[in-house]
Amino acid sequence: MNAGTEAGERPLPELMRDLGRRARAAARTLARADTARKDAALAAAAAAIRAGRDAIITANARDMEAARQRQLSGALLDRLLLDTARVEGMAKSIDEVIALPDPVGQVMAEWQRPNGLTIRRVRVPLGVIGIIYESRPNVTADAGALCLKSGNAVILRGGSESFHSSTAIHRCLQQGLRVAGLPEDAIQMVPTTDREAVGYLLGSMQEFIDVVVPRGGRGLIERVMTDARVPVIGHLEGICHTYVHRSADVAMAAKVALNAKMRRTGICGATETLLIDRACLGTHYAAIADALVAAGCELRGDAEICALDPRARPATERDWSTEYLDAVISIRVVTGVEEAVDHITRYGSGHTEAIIAEDPAAVARFFRDLDSAILLHNASTQFADGGEFGMGAEIGIATGRIHARGPVGAEQLTSFKYLVLGSGQTRP
Repeated sequence: MNAGTEAGERPLPELMRDLGRRARAAARTLARADTARKDAALAAAAAAIRAGRDAIITANARDMEAARQRQLSGALLDRLLLDTARVEGMAKSIDEVIALPDPVGQVMAEWQRPNGLTIRRVRVPLGVIGIIYESRPNVTADAGALCLKSGNAVILRGGSESFHSSTAIHRCLQQGLRVAGLPEDAIQMVPTTDREAVGYLLGSMQEFIDVVVPRGGRGLIERVMTDARVPVIGHLEGICHTYVHRSADVAMAAKVALNAKMRRTGICGATETLLIDRACLGTHYAAIADALVAAGCELRGDAEICALDPRARPATERDWSTEYLDAVISIRVVTGVEEAVDHITRYGSGHTEAIIAEDPAAVARFFRDLDSAILLHNASTQFADGGEFGMGAEIGIATGRIHARGPVGAEQLTSFKYLVLGSGQTRP
């Protein structure tokens, strides 16, 4: 499929720059929009998604058929699929975004200087955000809603495999903007599957785009990090770990590990590696492994696991740094928290890690010594989700350390400015 299929015969640079100019103009209007108008647009968009459910599912069926013909993996097909429940989930996420406080204009801090000046640090939109994502069409709704709530214009570039689904969802978002009297250009979608559009957005749109947010696999993230000429809020792959400490409750460890791996294997918060303490191998491993195998999970273990469990295939060095996004888990035996932390630090992606333990000292050390974006105690790594954090939705899980980290919701899509209030002061 080429650019002309969806975008007519316009040259790509002309098409992309037009998107940028329109987004920049819309951003100025949106930054001044009050909360009531933004929420009205979101409510109308949610209503349009519900009313357009059948059209969205029909569009998704086209994408699913093409994906099957391309023999995409089961995990990618799961990410791509939209059904009645998932369409309603998109609408509910928008409802939750409406219920959030408007971050724009919030006073983050305020103080007074000895000379009488009052200084306030106030949240403001970032401006124009470019979002590049793969597979998951629901990102279209989540990203559009969060950018609108935070007063940002957005240019969406979804994956070619979800083009028809994302286009149908995008129409609903624009309908919401029309109903509220806000510019439709506040939420735009690149109307082509031409791969060169990504390169142009990253390298030639810096006068229009203030920040880029990529969401996808390692290949996409690395390309964005390398080619972008604007700041990037990075979302690396989710090589997530669950560590079972010797103090863990056996039943809890089996339940949490099963959910962390198998609830949905194709999401970035799915556990990919299970670490189990050598001191509880004899008491805890069987219950965990039996639950995983019964659910259809393939086990890949280190030498100690393979000697204990004939169902486990030998893990290679590559397994420890692989995001399977499938019903496969690698398992390693470790001695204590320090060895677990060392493994995660070496092989992890800084996304999400969990410890299952009843020993407070072990939990405290795990939390202190690891620097991943999200750390959990006695809970599934699949809680690594903006909706589960009360953010309504998310654009992704940021694994960097600058600007945003963890789930990126409306608040994380703002910057700030200083307001200085005086009464005639002059500087001596």
